[in-house]
Order: sequence, then structure tokens, then C-alpha cells
Amino acid sequence: MSTSTHEAVALDVRIDEEIHVRLLDGRTVSAPLSWFPRLAAATPAQRADWRLIGRGEGIHWPQLDEDLSVAGLLAGR
Repeated sequence: MSTSTHEAVALDVRIDEEIHVRLLDGRTVSAPLSWFPRLAAATPAQRADWRLIGRGEGIHWPQLDEDLSVAGLLAGR
């Protein structure tokens, strides 16, 4: 199944023991927090301070200088 760039757009992020990214097309992509050492080591307040970048193609945590791409999450990276 192929995923178009338009579908791979984040709308919301939630972090517990995993990172959960809700996408524009209705899917939610989840990955273990251990895949992202900076996020795993961050405080809840630092994890909560995120913003969408590239019109939802990525997520940025300014306090942590961490960026994740939605395409990377979908690819399991």
C-alpha cells in the first residue's frame, strides 16, 4: 500500500511510553519512545513543547532540538 505525501501529514502528537502521531487521513502512527533517546530522556514539560513543521510533515521540539519526520515514522525509522 502506498502512502501519498498529502496523507502523511501530522495533526497531533501524544507521548506516554510511546510516541503517537495522529495523521490527517485518520491513522495514528505509534513508535516506542526508546527509539528517540532525546525524547525518552526529556521531562514531560519538554515533551509537551512541540510544534508541527513543514505543514505537518514533521514535528519539532525546540527545547530539545529534536525533529522527527512523519515519513520516517511511517518507515519505522
